[in-house]
Amino acid sequence: MDIKDKIREKLGAKIINWQENSPRRIYFEVKKEDIFETAKFLFKDLGLRFSIASGMENPASLEILYHFSNDNTGEFYSVRVHIEDKKNPAIDSITPIFVGAEWIEREIWEMLGINFIGHPNLKRLLLAEDWPQGQYPLRHNHES
Repeated sequence: MDIKDKIREKLGAKIINWQENSPRRIYFEVKKEDIFETAKFLFKDLGLRFSIASGMENPASLEILYHFSNDNTGEFYSVRVHIEDKKNPAIDSITPIFVGAEWIEREIWEMLGINFIGHPNLKRLLLAEDWPQGQYPLRHNHES
């Protein structure tokens, strides 16, 4: 059974959408409540490497893409999560699974205002200390 089949079997109905842009570039979406379990499964059980996460604002939500690599095959699996509550956006931190997520979660928190629940050290990383509280540079209106 290949990794794609293992993901579909384990996560099943938790997968909202599945898209293969090419044989080695797979995107799938889960609810924000399922990101911790999903990331843990990809990393611990399947041995995929967490590469990076990226965040952006859409008209209806804030979106995070968690990118995992299968270094043996060159496949990339990107897990998409939408956070619809733009006033109080929050999602579980994945840093308890791998500490390598700590800085990118700090960056996304700082730039988009998404709170990572359980993050060990949410503090400024890029912006000046005098940057106005509650203003997020990657938001369209720059505010929450």
